[in-house]
Amino acid sequence: MDSGRQVISRPPRTALILTGGGARAAYQVGVLLAIAKLQRKRRQNPFPILSGTSAGAINAAGIACVADNFGKAVAILASIWRNMHAADIYRADPAGIGISGARWLSALTLGWLLHNPPRSLLDNSPLRDLLSRNLDFKGIQRSISNGALHAVSITASGYESGESISFFQSHPSAHPWQRVHRIGLKSAISVDHLLASSAIPFIFPATKIHREFFGDGSMRQLAPISPAIHLGATKVMIIGAGRTSHQRERSGMDLPPSLAQIAGHALSSIFLDGLAVDIERMQRINATLTQIPPDIRTQNNVSLRPIETLVISPSQRLDRIAADHASALPWPVKALLTGIGAMNRQGGALTSYLLFEKPYTNALIELGYEDTMQRSHEVGTFLDL
Repeated sequence: MDSGRQVISRPPRTALILTGGGARAAYQVGVLLAIAKLQRKRRQNPFPILSGTSAGAINAAGIACVADNFGKAVAILASIWRNMHAADIYRADPAGIGISGARWLSALTLGWLLHNPPRSLLDNSPLRDLLSRNLDFKGIQRSISNGALHAVSITASGYESGESISFFQSHPSAHPWQRVHRIGLKSAISVDHLLASSAIPFIFPATKIHREFFGDGSMRQLAPISPAIHLGATKVMIIGAGRTSHQRERSGMDLPPSLAQIAGHALSSIFLDGLAVDIERMQRINATLTQIPPDIRTQNNVSLRPIETLVISPSQRLDRIAADHASALPWPVKALLTGIGAMNRQGGALTSYLLFEKPYTNALIELGYEDTMQRSHEVGTFLDL
């Protein structure tokens, strides 16, 4: 485990870790807006290291592109998410949904006749246009050169190799790494890295980078905190996309789960479980290290130190918020989701990842802002605001 594993001689750096979750990533923007509000120096970037996965990769890249003006970077992200429509992310028109549905139906019934089977349920070509219009990737190197940014990491999952690849653009002092099923590769971050990292399995198509096709970075990501540690983080702030409380709500079910419930459960396992396990593991390592006096660690050549951590996660269930706003989806998408049981409260988990519409994204932004302001003293102390 790399979380908690830190060479003592490295200079102190704070990392921001943004996880996956499709439309749920709007919550992260609310947290960032609160941090910008709490800052005394609005231009200063409090996160020299940025690590993003899936939709969190898009938010991380958005900050990295304007890291020399943090307040402006957050304002740009907020404008995008506050005015978002599903059609900005994937084809939500009748023709686009109809073509996709027809291809899948043909694949299921006449698959042996098809030479070009469907690559995904939805066509996310609008997302490429949205990112290309709003993100200036040249700004990443500018921010690194002027010292506003040390590194940005975007993680994707290779379908051929089965490895979790963290593509990072950084100061020359950062070096590639290799662990079991995890690799860090230096690369100039581009729109392709974001499309690959955010390609939710089955829903969005894989993206080819170099010689391999990549999908959502949350898949097979065994240690989500690890890239930030490898890049030199001594403390990390993590913004999750789901509740981390150990309390679970259990209720009886009279009917078997719908396809939407099963799909939502699978996506939650991909997006949420790995991070929760990694946080718990790191906390155990930190607790162990604090019991070992520094001089004993030095004598035994234990080049580790505890990693200070702050986790911000939703105080409310996002699937329930999604169920309340599901009617905002375009009617072709609603028709598609109704057929698999995703347009009711039980199917809200799946909807919560695909509901790229203003009523929902704004509700999550407000929740993220309120959750963070409720902990303003803690956040301010952690980030030295």
